[in-house]
Amino acid sequence: MNESASIVQKLWNYCHVLRDEGISYGDYVEQLTYLLFLKMADEQTRPPFKKDPIVPEGLDWASLLEKDGDALEVHYRHILENLGKDNGLLGVIFKKAQNRIQDPAKLRRLIEMINAETWLGLDVDVKGDIYEGLLQKNAEDVKSGAGQYFTPRPLINAMVEVMQPSPGMTVCDPACGTGGFLLSAHSYISSNYRLDKEQKKALKHDTFYGMDIVDSVARLCVMNLYLHGIGGDKPPIDVRDALASDPGDRYDMVLTNPPFGKKSSITIINGEGKAEKEQLTYEREDFWATSSNKQLNFLQHVRTLLKINGGAAIVIPDNVLFEGGAGEMVRRKLLHECDVHTLLRLPTGIFYAQGVKANVLFFDKKPASETPWTEKLWVYDLRTNQHFTLKQNPMRAEHLKDFIECYNPENRHDREETEKFKSFDYDELIQRDKTSLDLFWLKDESLEDSDNLPDPDVLARDITESLEAALEQFEEIYEDLG
Repeated sequence: MNESASIVQKLWNYCHVLRDEGISYGDYVEQLTYLLFLKMADEQTRPPFKKDPIVPEGLDWASLLEKDGDALEVHYRHILENLGKDNGLLGVIFKKAQNRIQDPAKLRRLIEMINAETWLGLDVDVKGDIYEGLLQKNAEDVKSGAGQYFTPRPLINAMVEVMQPSPGMTVCDPACGTGGFLLSAHSYISSNYRLDKEQKKALKHDTFYGMDIVDSVARLCVMNLYLHGIGGDKPPIDVRDALASDPGDRYDMVLTNPPFGKKSSITIINGEGKAEKEQLTYEREDFWATSSNKQLNFLQHVRTLLKINGGAAIVIPDNVLFEGGAGEMVRRKLLHECDVHTLLRLPTGIFYAQGVKANVLFFDKKPASETPWTEKLWVYDLRTNQHFTLKQNPMRAEHLKDFIECYNPENRHDREETEKFKSFDYDELIQRDKTSLDLFWLKDESLEDSDNLPDPDVLARDITESLEAALEQFEEIYEDLG
């Protein structure tokens, strides 16, 4: 067992002890984040680093080691509360932090476990792998709901591989979750280029930017980037509603998987004291259409974030491909004003959110032009006759190898059609009903031949996903009526 896997296992085993106390995996990873950060900040003040402390004296790791029993629990709460008021990196990691480990003996045990390792002595990759391992375990725990922030790593890596980020570029994820896309892009640049000192500095401080609306997720992301050597005293992550306004900044590349769930809404308390959901529509001058469909809004937002000739890869659900009204307007505008060149139809069973039928859309933002920028949209079908599950048959890197070859990232203008990879001309797309980009041509073998039916568990999952998707639609109709 390698070094990172054994530490993950050690920390995770302890999580099971806390689980009996009613502490969820998510809460556990969050408490680890606080304690790991304090420990590493302490290590940085000691030889060989000898850096100035970033955590005030009396709120640092050393002050935790001095206490025991109830005094430890009280002091730990005091630390979390005070560090959350900081304006920099400390503020993002400790914002609204609360102690979930009420038993001082268990808190003491966790502090001793973390104290036993020299974290900065570990290789950056090892530290990062430990944290990634914990985040993945947290995502796999169905009850935690954390899976919605977790995009399968093989898919992220394939998207990054065809997008080919390079030194000097700026890369943004406006729905960054725990930072998977930013980390994969960082790894790609680090391993494909020999960087000089200035380029390494720029990669650490001036390349990656992210946003997330959830404090606790942004905290995990900042920590994840920090452990992989990204960012410094000023965190590269903003905690805000990315859709609320045009931030004004523009990036060379946007890689993102916005949160699923069609509608944006906020909960308000009405005059009778009852909680009601109010649909959010974003009135923005840079948007082509006003809609309460969150994914349509994210698609428009991503186009805004790009520099001219910048490129995007965005995960979108099927409804963005065929929905009428605002959806049709957005697709027409996108095809005209951007070079929408590639669509990857994703298989089901790869996301922790059930019932999701999704795609990856690749496009480049272009300058204003009277003639449409999209000439051909190439579609790769990885969905038809593919059956994946999260546990027994997860999607792996080899399943995306053919897509990467067909995409031909070295020269995507030199592509060839295959059984799974077809091109559609602009005129053909624009004449389709509602300008639908829901394009497929492969025969579904399970419909052709009863001997070819998938396994019962796959069938059961498909039925479950269809029912869940239908229920979600009913829920939205009910809300719209209500």
